Amino acid sequence: MLVIGHRGASGYCAENTLSSIRHALALGADGVEFDVRALGRHLIVLHDDTLDRTTDGTGRYDDHDWATLREFKTAAGEPIPLLEEALLAALPAGIINVELKDPSAADRLIDYLSAECEHGRIEAERLLLSSFDTSATATLAARRGDMRLGILYDDGDFDAALERARAQDAWSLHLPLAALESSIIARAHADGLRVLVYTVNTHADLARCHDLGVDGVFSDYPDRAVALNSRTAKEI
Repeated sequence: MLVIGHRGASGYCAENTLSSIRHALALGADGVEFDVRALGRHLIVLHDDTLDRTTDGTGRYDDHDWATLREFKTAAGEPIPLLEEALLAALPAGIINVELKDPSAADRLIDYLSAECEHGRIEAERLLLSSFDTSATATLAARRGDMRLGILYDDGDFDAALERARAQDAWSLHLPLAALESSIIARAHADGLRVLVYTVNTHADLARCHDLGVDGVFSDYPDRAVALNSRTAKEI
């Protein structure tokens, strides 16, 4: 299974920070996932639309200008990263999953990532784009070039998610652990889609994903999935 660090290695480090991204890769993860929003002319790495849970700031993030936002610190004492900083930290990763949280920033995200690819700073095929917002996903799909697209499914209408994946020529389908069923995996695989499951942290759940033949997992503890891969490889 591919092992993708969820918001870095967020079981060990403050999520969506540079240290979390670096730690996931140091633990052997194949890739990392992090969340992106827009603030003015900046693209920043932040999951929530408020600051209270993950930083020492309060209120909505976009009630502040960038200079003020940069002064707030995460639990690890780090500032909120810019997208370019997160990409630089993630460069050793085989897969970099950028999840867009701000639908209005879809075109800006594509513009920025396309420029990075055109200037040779990252290979397009290593970028995996996703969003829970269907309109943002459609924009990403239409403009992504050689970047890959992941369709996020949140345990709603699987048939609709599968149809979107087909229509938008997605690379992968991202399922919540609660929706994991062998029949769903089989249908996705029949359409040539990779099945990636979020968020898988316990040894039992990781083993279940492996046994059901999923293609990858998002985990807060990527070392656990890496260890499972190592054990199963030795058994083979």
